[in-house]
Formats: sequence, C-alpha cells, structure tokens
Amino acid sequence: MAVWCAGMTSLPTESWSIHIEKDYLKFSAAHFLIFPDGTAERLHGHNYKVYVDLHTELDAHGLVVNFKEIKPLVRALCDELDEHFLVPAKHPVLTATKVGDSMEIRYLERRYLIPADEVILLPIGNSSAENLASWFGRTLLQRMAGIWPTLQVRELSIGVEETPGQRGIWTHRQG
Repeated sequence: MAVWCAGMTSLPTESWSIHIEKDYLKFSAAHFLIFPDGTAERLHGHNYKVYVDLHTELDAHGLVVNFKEIKPLVRALCDELDEHFLVPAKHPVLTATKVGDSMEIRYLERRYLIPADEVILLPIGNSSAENLASWFGRTLLQRMAGIWPTLQVRELSIGVEETPGQRGIWTHRQG
C-alpha cells in the first residue's frame, strides 16, 4: 500500500517491462575498432549475444509485448549481421568503396578487398559493442513501430555482448 506524505510531489507509479535473453539471439561477425589516437585493432571477430529490455504500458491483454512476436524481430536482426564484416560507414577517415563485386575498405595504410555481400556498412562511427547496440536498438524501434504503430515505448535497452561479461548497452527513453 502506497502512503502519501506531505511534501511529496508525486504518487508512486507502476511500470512493466520484459527482458529477453536467449542463447539463439546471437551473431558472429568481424570488425576492428579505431581508437581516438588513430590506432586500430587488427581485424578479428566475436560471437556476439544480444539482450533486450522493453518498458511499455500494458496492452488490453495485460502484456508489454508478446514474447512470441518480438523474439523473431530480434532474431531477424541477428541473422542480418551474422557472418559479415561490420564496417562503420560514418567514420571520418575509413572509406568503403564498391569495386565490381567487392568492397574495398581503407583505413590509413590498411586495405581490405572483400566480397561485397560479406560486408555490412552500418550508419555508425565505430564498430564498438555500444555502437552496434545503438544500431540494433534504433533498427528494432523502427521495425516495432511498423508492426505496432500504437505501441508507446517508454524505454528500450539493447545490450550487445562481445565476450562474456563485456557488453555495450544503448538505451532509448521516451520523454
């Protein structure tokens, strides 16, 4: 039972959320980070895992979102990234140019020539776990809006784990 006291500015509120963490919500991808001093990691890969926290009002059926409906959306995004070289298209120095059926990735003296269908250019500035989480979250929000146009997302957090115990997290909060 909530008790209101003089001087309190608001009454307690309730909120609902779902958390999604499944072994199959994963993707394997190659990348390299570029650091502020201009140095960069070697090209390498991770077996990423994705985590989702979604906060909304309950719908007429008492659900935030039906797990059976949102998990396939998350899985589809994982599948899109799986087994690709993830390239940050918004990095100020790195370039990616289509050359025939290949993609030429250049960063300073580095040059990679990779089949174009194995490269994904993401609208991010670096391929860090937190930037991958932001791409994932923004894309998931767009797809959810297309499926559930009246859904009012209070908060959406996406975690992208590159190794156990090491993940980047992006959070969107509605006003």
